[in-house]
Amino acid sequence: MAHQHAARRGDTDPAPLAERLRSRGLRVTHQRERVLAAVAALEHATPEAIVVRLRGEAAAGSTPPDASTVYRTLELLESLGLVWHTHLGTGAPVYHAAEHPHLHVVCQSCGAIASADPALLDAAAERLAADLGFTVDVGHVALSGTCAACRERAASEQT
Repeated sequence: MAHQHAARRGDTDPAPLAERLRSRGLRVTHQRERVLAAVAALEHATPEAIVVRLRGEAAAGSTPPDASTVYRTLELLESLGLVWHTHLGTGAPVYHAAEHPHLHVVCQSCGAIASADPALLDAAAERLAADLGFTVDVGHVALSGTCAACRERAASEQT
């Protein structure tokens, strides 16, 4: 899958995690830090992809977190405002770091995911607010369509 992101981070700073966990009387665990780091590194990852990454990173003799632990950790991290999930269509949601709000565009043909500036929806969000009193949560927005590469491929196949 193609990923485009304005700011990429290979790992994440544990300080915000530590502060938020401690403020709620929770411990900072290695597993929580690793799940957050995997979300940041993978950018748009399903819980299953996070489990696979953590298994691959596990040191010899250590036990990586199981899928249920990853799911519970993602729920906790989302409740703390550190990650967001987005449903990109069918299947499991993808998780991404909350520090870089963006909307998602997903190609229905090849499955490529691109990130877009949430300001692109400002006019639509203002209209929805004015007409319906509805507030758009851009972190959860996914638009489906066809990417440029698939559109070009389809055009070349028709000629």
